[in-house]
Amino acid sequence: MPPSRTSGLGLSPGIMMSANRSVACLFTALLSTSVLTANAALAQTTVTSAPPASFTLSNGLQVVVIPDHRTPVVTEMIWYKVGSADETPGKSGLAHFLEHLMFKGTEKHPVGEFSQTVLRVGGNENASTSVDYTNYYQRVPKEQLPTMMEFEADRMTGLILKDENVLPERDVVLEEYNMRIANNPDARLNEQIMAALYLNHPYGRPVIGWHQEIEKLDREDALAFYRRFYAPNNAILVIAGDVEAADIRPLVERNFASIPAQPAIPARRVRPQEPDPAAPRTVTLSDPRVEQPSLRRYYLVPSATTAAAGESAALDVMAQLMGSGSNSYLYRALVVDKPLAVSASASYSSVSLDPTQFAISAAPKPGVGFAEVEQVIDGVIADIAQNPIRAEDLERVKTQLIAEAIYAQDNQAVLARWYGGALTTGLSIEDIRSWPDRIRAVTADQVRAVAQKWLEKKRSVTGYLIKDTTATKREEKRS
Repeated sequence: MPPSRTSGLGLSPGIMMSANRSVACLFTALLSTSVLTANAALAQTTVTSAPPASFTLSNGLQVVVIPDHRTPVVTEMIWYKVGSADETPGKSGLAHFLEHLMFKGTEKHPVGEFSQTVLRVGGNENASTSVDYTNYYQRVPKEQLPTMMEFEADRMTGLILKDENVLPERDVVLEEYNMRIANNPDARLNEQIMAALYLNHPYGRPVIGWHQEIEKLDREDALAFYRRFYAPNNAILVIAGDVEAADIRPLVERNFASIPAQPAIPARRVRPQEPDPAAPRTVTLSDPRVEQPSLRRYYLVPSATTAAAGESAALDVMAQLMGSGSNSYLYRALVVDKPLAVSASASYSSVSLDPTQFAISAAPKPGVGFAEVEQVIDGVIADIAQNPIRAEDLERVKTQLIAEAIYAQDNQAVLARWYGGALTTGLSIEDIRSWPDRIRAVTADQVRAVAQKWLEKKRSVTGYLIKDTTATKREEKRS
């Protein structure tokens, strides 16, 4: 799979909450594709890195090893196949809360020892939670990998939680909610759109949780969730860097093989699914802090895991055509040709266990109404759905996408995220490596077909972010 692209909204539809209180999409864009030009040689290139080695321990732990010998550095990432969509109703935010608590120490390694060791050897670490997974990583000099692996294996089942650590960390998460969501109109609109898009599926819950439910999370909730989901048969260990699989296997077995599997973990995650959409929905959020009104529209579409053959790649190509860069159809129609907007973009969040989002966004110029912008957006969609795409446009965007996949391999940490995120959402190593070939095979007819099938208005939620002028006037009266 390629590095996922954000929709230019500040937050991607499927956000991740991380322990250092940053918000990110699965993979950050590695380069501006607007500077890429068609190149026949590049278009004939597929994934160039050597295939990763993969093996599974008897307790169910899957291990992926990605050799990269250019520098004596290694990235260790462990991915647990549990995210916010796996939480018990009424306990939203629990996956992210536990991610924070995983740094509170074990009997063998007290709180702070793991992080201080990473800092002392000149490495870095972090963690993140998404709707489908929770991951933890360290990037360190290669000789430090045995130490990092011992720490990571120890906290898989050895976490010790005390109220004196748990309750203050809950306050940290609540403050994170205030900072990232409550005080951010963009994020609040995203939260409301997702809740309206998913009527039945738990993707409609925020990854960080609903504020009133976060307030009630406690030590027992966290420990029960930990014991239920943190086990080798629910995890994928990805090692990327200056390593060889033959050397890694004994190290992994020494640290993880003795950890028992959790038999209660099902072989396949099953969540409530969405009913067939019956009508388009709209959400309007007004806030006195809004300086730039914006429009967003999310369509419910299949992910790379749930799509029929060829559909996910066609959605990738369509997103690139519609809204990536200054040559995209939306940008040209709304920013260059009219012009009605200061920005316009589109994205497709392909890496997801269940149905996902195709997102469109635009920021109108002063004095331009949302209806005028939507009319142009609808026109661009209708044109793609009804008319043949120009061959040169199709080849240009396919070349851009393939180039992104190739250039992504220049960073071992990105490769580790690439494989970990895809594998935890139901894809295989072969799916990941063959993605450029599937992009190359996309035809104009396939793009037209997915536009007709999936970009139906009834499958969408449109959100409007506007300035609350009444609140501003009340403030002026009081002063």
